Amino acid sequence: MLKVRWPAVAGLFYPDNPKKLRGMLEEYLRAVRVAGAAPKAIIAPHAGYIFSGPVAASAYALFLPLRGLVERVVVLGPSHRVPLRGLAMSSADTFATPLGQIPVDHEAWSLIEDLPQASLLDRPHTQEHSLEVQLPFLQEVLGDFRLVPLVVGDAGPAEVAEVMERLWGGPETRFVISSDLSHYHDYLTAKRLDRSTSQAIAELRPQDIHFEDACGRIPVQGLLEAARRHALVPRILDLRNSGDTAGPRDQVVGYGAYAFEEAA
Repeated sequence: MLKVRWPAVAGLFYPDNPKKLRGMLEEYLRAVRVAGAAPKAIIAPHAGYIFSGPVAASAYALFLPLRGLVERVVVLGPSHRVPLRGLAMSSADTFATPLGQIPVDHEAWSLIEDLPQASLLDRPHTQEHSLEVQLPFLQEVLGDFRLVPLVVGDAGPAEVAEVMERLWGGPETRFVISSDLSHYHDYLTAKRLDRSTSQAIAELRPQDIHFEDACGRIPVQGLLEAARRHALVPRILDLRNSGDTAGPRDQVVGYGAYAFEEAA
């Protein structure tokens, strides 16, 4: 019998009706005006779709040419609810969304299980939204693929990068880092802070991304370490906040989308 990780935030962060969800995703992707090569990795936000969906779509649209070509997607997002040391992979067989079930790549666990920072734990995944909200986008743009779900807790950038290195693979493997940017500043302050964080991402400076800059700072820092090693070229695709999309401007949350392309 399959062990399923059921959605925790369907109907809250995004529609639980498959038709409405697919329609929303299609609308966001149609509105994207970003072009470029299909990236090895992206950073995308993880708030409710009405707030961050348009920003996330600018990264996911670059995956559209990879439909039918990608076999494995490694998704790393921060642990919001469960204290965690290192990185936790789920033992579930599939992750379900309103669009269907995604098989978990258990072979990937064999590549990282000997690392002291890696563990097989389900509790960090049960209510965690940072990975879940990325999955419908991936289903829409890629179709079938196997998922490596990693919730990231207290870890150093080098520890995250080491896990990514083990899973790096070739053209069949892509990475998604799930992170929002600054939280609950006024609109102009958030814009200033998020520009600075985006510049650090674009210049591969993990040491300049701090606690208050991004909730997913640890997986982001890990990606920047890995990007240095593999000479990936970062690109800022979109940078907005909830005051630009669907919220007031007195307290906003920042959202950025970034692509990391392999050098030609």
